[in-house]
Amino acid sequence: MSDYLIAESGIRQLHARFTDAVWRKDFDAFANCFTENAEWKIAGRHFLGRREIGNTISKLLDPYHRILIHPGLPVLDIEGESASGRIHFTELAKLKDGSSALTIGVYFDRYLRENDAWKFSWRHFSLHYRGPCDLSAPLVESPDYGPPPAMPPVDSPTLTRRTDPV
Repeated sequence: MSDYLIAESGIRQLHARFTDAVWRKDFDAFANCFTENAEWKIAGRHFLGRREIGNTISKLLDPYHRILIHPGLPVLDIEGESASGRIHFTELAKLKDGSSALTIGVYFDRYLRENDAWKFSWRHFSLHYRGPCDLSAPLVESPDYGPPPAMPPVDSPTLTRRTDPV
């Protein structure tokens, strides 16, 4: 099997572990998807390091009963033990207050292979929709960074909807 296919499979498994950790609210497993010095940018926030990411995720997920992420296929640029890419996804959320929400977005990622497992070293979430599951809310005007392998600048902010519970 080629090195590219091995790396792609490992990165897809990383996305599967991330999705599973969110669904189960396994905060340690979630944090372990990131490198020690990772950055995670989402909803106007910027978290630095696995420890901060792990300490924050329980607070971010507290208003939710469950979140199911449906990741698409990652578009990847792999170079040895590092890679970059993007993945489109939808997210269905059931909140503890009984309401529900649909999120559509794109994660722009940088990955590193660490101890035979791929991990996120940098994640930038680009929001495109957050609202009712019937898609009745307006779309979010997010920047278009161009075709792959284009990425947002490392200092680019992420967008948020003020109606978010977090």
